[in-house]
Amino acid sequence: MSATVAPSVRGELRSVWSAGALLGEGTLWSERQQALFWVDILGHQLHRYSPATRSRDSWAFDEEISAVAERRNSNSLLVTLRRDIARFDLDTGHLQRLHRPEPDLPGNRFNDGKCDAQGRFWGGTMDFACQAPTGALYRYGADGSCRRMHTGFAVTNGPTWSLDGCTLYFNNTVQGQVHAFDCDPVTGELGASRVWLHMAPEDGVPDGMTTDAAGRIWIAHWGGACVTCHDPVSAVELLRIPLPASQVTNCAFGGPDLRTLFISSARSGLDARQQRAEPLAGALFCVDVDSPGLAPPLFAG
Repeated sequence: MSATVAPSVRGELRSVWSAGALLGEGTLWSERQQALFWVDILGHQLHRYSPATRSRDSWAFDEEISAVAERRNSNSLLVTLRRDIARFDLDTGHLQRLHRPEPDLPGNRFNDGKCDAQGRFWGGTMDFACQAPTGALYRYGADGSCRRMHTGFAVTNGPTWSLDGCTLYFNNTVQGQVHAFDCDPVTGELGASRVWLHMAPEDGVPDGMTTDAAGRIWIAHWGGACVTCHDPVSAVELLRIPLPASQVTNCAFGGPDLRTLFISSARSGLDARQQRAEPLAGALFCVDVDSPGLAPPLFAG
């Protein structure tokens, strides 16, 4: 049994941007801009949606862009591209490549990533073909240092953290597993890990995820057409939000009170029949919930 209170949904799920993204991902709420950043990895696009005005902005790239973090002392973003960690200036469009952690693995690309409470960026790589266990989890610091923290994943997603920062959750997506690592929140060192959640085949596989202000873990289900909310200790499911898209990819809390859950999706890999059955595949969705999420930490560099 779970001791964590289950959240509830307020109102209806709605599509706010029918972008038809090949691979929507990288959801990040900006408190400074009161806007939701997200990406289309395979469409090579960075998007920004402003709920108050319903305005939409997009930036095109020459390669995949997969994850986004705001920088603490600048209006620019830290982003992950196909193989590089980079700095992107929203005002000028200037892109500066900072670090390439896997020069010897041309078949890999970056996927999901987030900052921890200390302002370090954690990003995962994956096999572009989603088969070979060549992906790894990296920790990138404000001083430009980059360290490989764990290896052996075909597809990586996450991470997210417990409220005290002592547990890091990270997805071995192909295996349908969410791992929980012991984590030192000050140093960022990882300890022992365990399989915290193993999804049933009918639920798809775990994709992007986030933590709310009550410490609950919210997970997007690729192939499962839903987002679920879980107790952070027992992994018991507390809430399920169905979506009209089978490939649900990421989620992030936003809005002025952080009570709106934004959800990205994908249409890559769907055949013509499936696309007709899922006209909103690749859209950005949102739904209001009765309790807030957490403001995402800024990159310290």
